Amino acid sequence: MTAHVDVLDLVSRLKAADEAFVLATVVRTVSVTAAKAGAKAVIRPDGTIVAGWIGGGCARGATLAAAREALADGRSRLVSIQPENLLAELGVKPGENREGIKFAKNMCPSQGTMDIFIEPVLPRPSLLVLGSSPVAVALAEEARPLGYHVTLAAPLAEFATTPEADVLVDGFEIGSLGKARRFVIVSTQGKGDEAALRAALRIEAEYHGFVGSRRKMAALRQKLLAEGFDAANLDRVKAPAGLDIGAITPEEIALSILAEVTARLRRGQRGEAPARDR
Repeated sequence: MTAHVDVLDLVSRLKAADEAFVLATVVRTVSVTAAKAGAKAVIRPDGTIVAGWIGGGCARGATLAAAREALADGRSRLVSIQPENLLAELGVKPGENREGIKFAKNMCPSQGTMDIFIEPVLPRPSLLVLGSSPVAVALAEEARPLGYHVTLAAPLAEFATTPEADVLVDGFEIGSLGKARRFVIVSTQGKGDEAALRAALRIEAEYHGFVGSRRKMAALRQKLLAEGFDAANLDRVKAPAGLDIGAITPEEIALSILAEVTARLRRGQRGEAPARDR
């Protein structure tokens, strides 16, 4: 029981710190196994089991391999570790996936079966908003309930009231960042466009968006090219940012941007067939 409490305490602390890890839970056992149903373990990205217990070497290899895969694609999975004769009866080979279950061979003398649920817990995706415009403020307000860690960067004197954000930065230089997936939006709308775009391009991210017209972005592109910025990086900036939903108000524009960012974030995670097959 003590180990179980320690696991839950560590899970809470790691989630609060926005650190990546896997929670492995034994959900079923058959015959003799070292760990029983309900046993849990916390696994870090380097493969270290830092709390809990899910059994010895019979289960460790398959569990750690599944943990690495889960952290890479962000998807939970079920691992069934069984003796070779039972796998043969099912007609599956070690390492094979079938109906959402990955099968592995138990090579221990006990010859028991363990089903282990592998749940990746990833840092909140990071939304970095540069600017103090009404759209920037709306982005910060709307993104947090969706699970984004929001950093809002702009001269703080430009805000009439303190905006809602996890991190507020006075100016556009955000500094060091964690390992979460990043999405960057420039929403200055006339107040420091060039400075904000320069800062945004120095941030490695999956998505860069600019709230403004194609014409304005084209003019800024020419200026930054003359300063030596890479053309390929500039061409990756989506301008105007967001999906075309006919948005007019700042809140609607923020919604269109978050829809586009979330589509990027969730790409490949739902496990659906392509649209043409549905």
